[in-house]
Amino acid sequence: MMKNLLAIFILFAGLAAVQAAPRPNVLFIAVDDWNDWVGCLGHAQAKTPNVDRLAKRGLLFTNAHCISPVCNPSRVAVLTGLRPGTTGVYENGPVMRKVASNVVTIPQHFRKHGYVAHGGGKIFHDVTPHYDPLSFDKYFWWHPRGALGSARHGSPYSVEPDPEPVKRPARRITSLTKRNFDWAALDRPETDWPDRKVADWAAGFLSKKHEQPFFLAVGLFRPHVPWYNPRKYVEQFPLEKIKLPAVKENDLDDLGPWAKARAHDRSSKHDKVVEFGEWKPAVQAYLASISFSDAMLGRVLDALDAGPNARDTVIVFWSDHGYHLGEKGHWHKRTLWERSTRVPLIIVAPGVTRAGTRCARPVSLLDLYPTLADLCGLPARAELEGQSLRPLLKNSKAEWERPAVITWQKGNHAVRSERWRYIRYRTGEEELYDHKTDPNEWNNLANDPKLAELRKQLAKWLPTNKSK
Repeated sequence: MMKNLLAIFILFAGLAAVQAAPRPNVLFIAVDDWNDWVGCLGHAQAKTPNVDRLAKRGLLFTNAHCISPVCNPSRVAVLTGLRPGTTGVYENGPVMRKVASNVVTIPQHFRKHGYVAHGGGKIFHDVTPHYDPLSFDKYFWWHPRGALGSARHGSPYSVEPDPEPVKRPARRITSLTKRNFDWAALDRPETDWPDRKVADWAAGFLSKKHEQPFFLAVGLFRPHVPWYNPRKYVEQFPLEKIKLPAVKENDLDDLGPWAKARAHDRSSKHDKVVEFGEWKPAVQAYLASISFSDAMLGRVLDALDAGPNARDTVIVFWSDHGYHLGEKGHWHKRTLWERSTRVPLIIVAPGVTRAGTRCARPVSLLDLYPTLADLCGLPARAELEGQSLRPLLKNSKAEWERPAVITWQKGNHAVRSERWRYIRYRTGEEELYDHKTDPNEWNNLANDPKLAELRKQLAKWLPTNKSK
């Protein structure tokens, strides 16, 4: 009898100790349109000392992929843990709360379980705009183009839009050149940029001790277009030293008409970029934007390290999707190829991750929601479509059978395994690439009869409902 009572006492004492243990804070850092041009991911030109030092603190995923290669569906999927086919958010236009009104976002879930949730910068897409009123306690709101007013959306804070050139260059590469395909080095102080203001706001928050555990979302707009940057970041990359991305002539010859049309959409005129001699200047501007964003990340990390929250804060650094700069004759995002889907992802989880580890398993940003809930001891949500990355955080070489599945508009999907990328479009067109021998995805192997069984196995991961 006494033994049974003792066992019960020990059980309840253990449960009480678990419940009493302080939950970690979460620093959730999102960047926009940043592909895998990162120093610690092996890019030769990118200057990213702060991303690199963050990677040395925790686990760097070298094969991480977005859920959809467009801002709004990607961010909605990350923040809800649900695929575009579940929420109905496939493009930048839909407002999440109008098409999926009952979803519970990551910050909502944290708020319901004792956290304060603050956010700043671009977390949700700017059509929403940038924040969901149900998700955050407070929000440092801004719009890089000044298109919307903060008072209209009830945000307690706002800042001025991005600086712009007094006179824009007379580029006529596409009909979207004026704002969506433009760049310049500006002689304006760094403090004029919204990303700097957001970084400083986050730094101020992190410098203080808080009574409740916090979920702090920090959204940096760079390297999203237009690439207007303080001149010092552009000057880090002399034009004569710029190396252009590797491309292959007639790269699209082994693709179907649907894929070719996607490569040559209205915002992507690679032939004009080359004709006007703008390829190197554009790459220079993108690299400068990455360097600027990295510097803002550094300000946030410095504040965390110098403040009272350094030892008990989970850090997640991620980009919403990748970006093409001429590969496959394409610019911008909106494709199912590697350049559009591969993203930097770093997680630092005190007591779980080991410093300086790398993981090559294919993972999806869809896994962030269940991972954070798991790390912070929050109840699991049954509807989430990803899975916790904790096994990989503890052991970067742990078994991981799931590939990353990416969706772009209805009926178009890619499946990325550790070695292969399989694409199927709504038309039935297929692509298959072997990343062991073809990292640039130049040779479409979908018609190779020897790989028919492989295609079949990869296709099993595609959403079963064709409308998705």
